[in-house]
Amino acid sequence: MDKSDPQTGLGEPRAATRREFLHRAAVAGAVLGADAAALLPQMARAEQPSAGGAKPGARPVIISSSNGLKAIDVGYKALVARKDPLDAAIESVTIVEDDPDDSSVGYGGLPNEDGIVELDASVMHGPTHKAGAVASLRNIRNPAQVARLVMQRTDHVLIVGEGALRFAKAHGFKEQDLLTEASRQAWLKWKESRDKDDDWLSDEEISPAAGARGRDAIPFTWGTIHCAAVDSRGDLGATTTTSGLSYKIPGRVGDSPILGAGLYVDNAVGAAGSTGRGEANLLNCSSFLVVELMRHGKSPQDACLEVIRRVADHTEPRLRDKNGRPAYGLILYALAKDGRHGSAAMWSGAKYAVCDETGGRLLDSAFLYKRD
Repeated sequence: MDKSDPQTGLGEPRAATRREFLHRAAVAGAVLGADAAALLPQMARAEQPSAGGAKPGARPVIISSSNGLKAIDVGYKALVARKDPLDAAIESVTIVEDDPDDSSVGYGGLPNEDGIVELDASVMHGPTHKAGAVASLRNIRNPAQVARLVMQRTDHVLIVGEGALRFAKAHGFKEQDLLTEASRQAWLKWKESRDKDDDWLSDEEISPAAGARGRDAIPFTWGTIHCAAVDSRGDLGATTTTSGLSYKIPGRVGDSPILGAGLYVDNAVGAAGSTGRGEANLLNCSSFLVVELMRHGKSPQDACLEVIRRVADHTEPRLRDKNGRPAYGLILYALAKDGRHGSAAMWSGAKYAVCDETGGRLLDSAFLYKRD
């Protein structure tokens, strides 16, 4: 059977069966004599798959949500240099966390309703099936790195709030104000526009002639970056990091730091993650389900699309539009152990980023509903 990837056209050479291998080995022993026969155990080991289960020579691939396009080439180079796939994914998202112009993560992320940036992140390492996460972390710009330390240096999986901050500081992370001037101004605009009867005056109320657009001009995001990587041995690692829902109730935690919702990795199958409405993923354990569907034979894209359908079916009435469709955004991403990848969104127009030996690029996500 041809096992080529329908997206890349890349095939995988057929592995020799045990019977074929033993036959070749026996012939080699007969021709070369007893000295060659002594080498047969080493030859057998050389022909077997790596410890991760993939055939030697697999192609490294890294994928992310679309806001990671300019960063995943760094992660891809790390994979080629044989760095751990989780480290490669974290190197990529760190670039986005440090970018003050990306208001969905890290430094410059949009704050909660009190004007304070609260960050969430999770990481999961395929070869060890270990994970770490932090939630409601304040004043530390790189939560994915802190989540990795939770995985490596504790017997816990999730640390939150003040405890997460103390943990980060104990490991040398420096506190800083994560509000940029742009994110502070966005928060002020939101606060000024919440209630026409309060004492906060918006631009529109101060000077209607100035052409202020009121609430329509307020930046708003469910923003996140998800990143997953597979190396040449077929080992996987992934991370999801976010500043969460903008102007959220302080302490609100979405799906990003919750294993099985915003992120899941099974080294025998693949990895999945999400961006968009976190509550929808929390209610459906979306990333875990994507990986399970891949385990049972669905392609990465088809697995994501099936889960999007289930999320849509479970959407409560108050979150549906006049046509009964979910009135929110959600995108799922999946990377299989063999390097196949895919994505699906609730609505058309979404894209995801991928980098492999052909370079970095954006690809269209499949979708459930087409925008009007």
